[in-house]
Amino acid sequence: MTKRIMIDEFLAQKEIAIVGVSRNPHKFTTHVYNELQKKGYHVHAVNPHADSIAGIPCSRSLRELPQPVDAAFIAVPKRETEDVVKDAVAAGIRRIWIQQWSESPEAMAFWKNLAGHLITGRGQDAGSVWTFNARLHDLNT
Repeated sequence: MTKRIMIDEFLAQKEIAIVGVSRNPHKFTTHVYNELQKKGYHVHAVNPHADSIAGIPCSRSLRELPQPVDAAFIAVPKRETEDVVKDAVAAGIRRIWIQQWSESPEAMAFWKNLAGHLITGRGQDAGSVWTFNARLHDLNT
């Protein structure tokens, strides 16, 4: 399956968790959260260090979400990525997008033997900020 198809399938999901939503309104994760919400997605904020951010309720982990989600967008420090991926698997999430700066060899090794779709910055830079913004723009056309 091509990365473009995997990206399209990821964005076809309407329940998406954003792991690593920042208190800083200028950070990329905040942009992702806001843009997906504007486009009609039901977006769930996940931040292990906050109960809410700018009035948005946050779950501490994917396992603590109030309802199941279909996909997770992960933008956390590399040292946290493997645990977040394990939480995603425990929560039944099989579509994951890991931003390029969050990729870790441990998370990739853990995911390797699982059934699911993983989008990363490898290959055609699919996990990049530019790619995500371009695909969101494509949803309007």
